[in-house]
Amino acid sequence: MDTMTPAQLGATWNPGSWRDCPILQVPAYPDAAKLAAMEARLARFPPLVFAGEARRLKAQLAQAASGGAFVLQGGDCAESFGDFTANVIRDTFRVLLQMAVVLTFGGAMPVVKIGRMAGQFAKPRSSDTETIDGVSLPSYRGDIVNGPEFSADARLPDPTRMEFGYFQSAGTLNLLRAFASGGYADLHEVHRWNLDFVERSPLVERYRDLAARIDETLNFMGACGLTSISAPQIRETDFYTSHESLLLPYEQALTRVDSTSGDHYACSAHFLWIGDRTRQRDGAHVEFMRGIKNPIGMKVGPSMQVDDLLRLVDVLDPQNEPGRLTLIARMGADKVGDKLPKLLRAVKKAGRTPVWLCDPMHGNTIATAQKIKTRRFDAIVSELRAFFDISTAEGSVPGGAHVEMTGRDVTECVGGARGLSEADLGTRYETFCDPRLNAEQSLELAFLMAEALQARRTKRLSV
Repeated sequence: MDTMTPAQLGATWNPGSWRDCPILQVPAYPDAAKLAAMEARLARFPPLVFAGEARRLKAQLAQAASGGAFVLQGGDCAESFGDFTANVIRDTFRVLLQMAVVLTFGGAMPVVKIGRMAGQFAKPRSSDTETIDGVSLPSYRGDIVNGPEFSADARLPDPTRMEFGYFQSAGTLNLLRAFASGGYADLHEVHRWNLDFVERSPLVERYRDLAARIDETLNFMGACGLTSISAPQIRETDFYTSHESLLLPYEQALTRVDSTSGDHYACSAHFLWIGDRTRQRDGAHVEFMRGIKNPIGMKVGPSMQVDDLLRLVDVLDPQNEPGRLTLIARMGADKVGDKLPKLLRAVKKAGRTPVWLCDPMHGNTIATAQKIKTRRFDAIVSELRAFFDISTAEGSVPGGAHVEMTGRDVTECVGGARGLSEADLGTRYETFCDPRLNAEQSLELAFLMAEALQARRTKRLSV
């Protein structure tokens, strides 16, 4: 017999009702009293984001669900306490802006920009322990839980790390808001950065035409009087934060009641998602997420069955509210053609209209002969193209992309225009978790997606 979820049993939701449910991917904190004290301390801190911001994002996601916007969600696999510098934050923000400008032009629609930033500290693990040279220690679960160093002290889950994570998130958000509203996001500046990229790219001829047309558009807007001074939309942008809702004690501690609506909002980020490992219908993560009013997401991997997906959609979005639920497909290039169509078909037949995103990263992780995790750029592109094609064929809207990337010149994914090889991985392989696209690979991916969006738009107009 299937286990019933609290929602199916008619149980009243509250921010702590997840504690009565089975839970996976939970750290084994050795001191329960110390954990409870930290939760109580965090519960007194100011919210990191506000309910009104989350509602604005939900409205923009509703546009994406109907084909009126495109979602770009990107950032680190897992943020690091040690990489907390203005330059690191700026560089990732900058590349996301550059990608968004290219996608805005290619799709002729607004791009909803969501960073995997200011809170993406916790990571699920395939095993609770890691063994090296016969020594077994708790797995590294992200800086908000324990440290990456392979030592007993570093790997001991420590609740005081949640406070450090809160303050680092607050600092990151402060800088992101300043960048988004203080002129750094000016379209003219971002486009000039893209021109620099195009001239350096080995695919310069392929991208130069698109860049030139963006330039012409900006010049035309300027001639019509739409400048950075006269139109704040050119100078400023909306930018939202997101992370996987994995560490539930932290999420509950930062849940607040909105004074205008009386609803509960998770105030650690504008957008939270459930991972592929924690989407059990009777599980703690689904229980927590069903009650908060933020826009939320859920990863949909190749093991997802149609009936399970439909039941989860019913639990997480019972009112079929526009912009409430985003389904993030992460199938792998070799499985997407077989797995995705029936899920898209079933959700559409049920009358549901979630945002569908493609995560072309997680299903395409491989290991080299030297046991280094990497991802092949051509596999990432292949899954994205298949996602666009399959969505269109099934009458669904390909709403956006969810990518792990960084603004730095790392060498973690192979391929791309410069042809990074497995031999190059050791040059700047810096991730503690999963391999990320570097700045050039991220921009190349944006140009390729822009071409797909343009082709899709042209095909619609010709029908």
